[in-house]
Amino acid sequence: MKESTQQNSMQNVKDSIQEEMNQVTDSSSKDSTSDDNADNDSTNQNTVESDSTTVELNTELTSEKAETNEDGQEEELDLEAQLQLDLANTKDALLRKAAELENVRKRVQKERISLFEDARIQALQDILPIAEDMNRTLEASASTKIDENFLQGVQMVASKFKQLFERYGVEPINQVQVPFDVDFHDAMLRQPTEDSKTPSNTVLQVLESGYKIGNRVIKHAKVIVSE
Repeated sequence: MKESTQQNSMQNVKDSIQEEMNQVTDSSSKDSTSDDNADNDSTNQNTVESDSTTVELNTELTSEKAETNEDGQEEELDLEAQLQLDLANTKDALLRKAAELENVRKRVQKERISLFEDARIQALQDILPIAEDMNRTLEASASTKIDENFLQGVQMVASKFKQLFERYGVEPINQVQVPFDVDFHDAMLRQPTEDSKTPSNTVLQVLESGYKIGNRVIKHAKVIVSE
C-alpha cells in the first residue's frame, strides 16, 4: 500500500512538473507568436509606407513627364506653325519674283520689237526718196526719148523697190476724193472745187504719195484739199 501511495505521489509530482513545463512552453510560444505578429505588423506597416512613397514618387514622375510632353508638344506646334508661315512667305516671294521676271521679259521683248520696227522704218524712210526718184524718172520717160536699155535698167530697179516695200508691208497713201486726215495727209494747198457737191476738206490731188506700215505712217502724203 505504501509503495502504491508513494508511486501515486511521484506520478502526481511528475504530472505537476509536466503541466508547469507545458504552461511555460505555451507562454513562450505565445510570446514568440506575439513577437512574430508584431514584427509582421511592423514589416507590413513599413511595406505600406514604402508602397505609399513609391506611389507618390511615381505620381510626381508621371506628372513631370506629362508636363514635359505638353511643353514638347507646344514647342513642336509652335515650330510647325513658324515653318508653315516661313514656307508661305517664301512661296509668296517666289511668285512675286516670277511675276516681276515675267513682266521684265515681256517689257524687254516689247522694247526689242519696238527697236526693230523703228530701225526698219528708219531704213525704209531712207530708201523711199530713192524709190520715188526712180518713179519720177519713169514718168518723165513717157514724154522723153531715152535709151531703151537704160530705161529697162531703171524699170528693173524700180520693180525691186516695189517688191521690197511689199515684202515689208509698206502701203502707199495716194487716194483722192477721200476726207482729209491729219494722221495721213499734209495739206499743201486749199482751193475751191468745180463740183459743188464735193464737200469741204476733201483730198483733190496727191502731190507726193505717202506710205504706211499697218496703222503706222512712215511718210505723210502731200495733198491739195478743197475749201
